[in-house]
Amino acid sequence: MTRLERALAEETATATAGVLPHERRFHFNWLSLGLGLTAATALVLFAFLRLEGPVQKRSSLAAITPAPAFSINSNAQFVPAGLTQVVYRTRDEGLHFPNNSGQPMRRVRSHTSETLRWRNPTTGASLRISYPSEEVSLVPVTGQ
Repeated sequence: MTRLERALAEETATATAGVLPHERRFHFNWLSLGLGLTAATALVLFAFLRLEGPVQKRSSLAAITPAPAFSINSNAQFVPAGLTQVVYRTRDEGLHFPNNSGQPMRRVRSHTSETLRWRNPTTGASLRISYPSEEVSLVPVTGQ
């Protein structure tokens, strides 16, 4: 026991094999800070320029030109000039068995766009309205 006590009491240097411990220091990466600040500045400038938008110049001629006067007594009647129906998608949704029918029906869904035109013959003004519509039709299945 005496040898153990003596070994513990002695303060001996540990072998480091030539590598001495050094104090850890905080190294700041200046490159990443510079790149981050550059990217943030670019984003702020882009947002500022995007929100500012282009300045629209107004023509002084449009401010001088008087608005056309419309007479209340004029015949402002629009006459239908045309109707255009365009089917831009038709989809077959398969067989459907309605409750009140003994035979199966095929369901067909059509997407169309309708354009109505009116024209005023006296003034030459025209009006055009377009709207989409959807139609579901049931077609009886034959040949079974």
